[in-house]
Amino acid sequence: MRCFWVNLKNQKYIDYHDLEWGIPLHDDQKLYELFILECFQAGLSWECILNKRESFRKAFDGFDIDKVTQYGEKKITLLMQDSSIIRHRKKIEAAISNSRVFKTIRQQYGSFDTYIWSFTQNQVVIEPCDTKTSSDLSDTIAWDLKKRGMRFAGSVTIYSFLQAAGIINGHCKNCKLFHNQEKKESNHV
Repeated sequence: MRCFWVNLKNQKYIDYHDLEWGIPLHDDQKLYELFILECFQAGLSWECILNKRESFRKAFDGFDIDKVTQYGEKKITLLMQDSSIIRHRKKIEAAISNSRVFKTIRQQYGSFDTYIWSFTQNQVVIEPCDTKTSSDLSDTIAWDLKKRGMRFAGSVTIYSFLQAAGIINGHCKNCKLFHNQEKKESNHV
């Protein structure tokens, strides 16, 4: 049994749910990729972004943060012409400026992982699986990121990111992965 929102006709979505979503993530490169993709999701479905993930990876130089932070008008123009990704100029510009903020956070905290997990004292937050789209936690983090200059990173986007990165365990109780995560978390306490 999986969470109700998984499109069982899309193998990419099934694999994403089963192998990535909600599993505590501590790798800065993977957190960075996920963060950029979540910001592109704003106003769209995650399934749409997931289906374009490989195209985003190629278009954004494998999510090489050092390269992305150097993008200028020429690269923005190329990205705007790439029909395999979301061609939204403000989101593309935000991805570039957010990459610079992400990099600054890494420098200040030693890693983005240290920064993002500090909001929960390195603990996974278990939340009920429902239609909730934000929380006090996502409000706090979104406010802090906005203060640092992040764009397209409001509370709803951050809540989705926290769930995807496993900081919030949002798996439904009848989902096989809810119980797997619950066991792993109790073993670490």
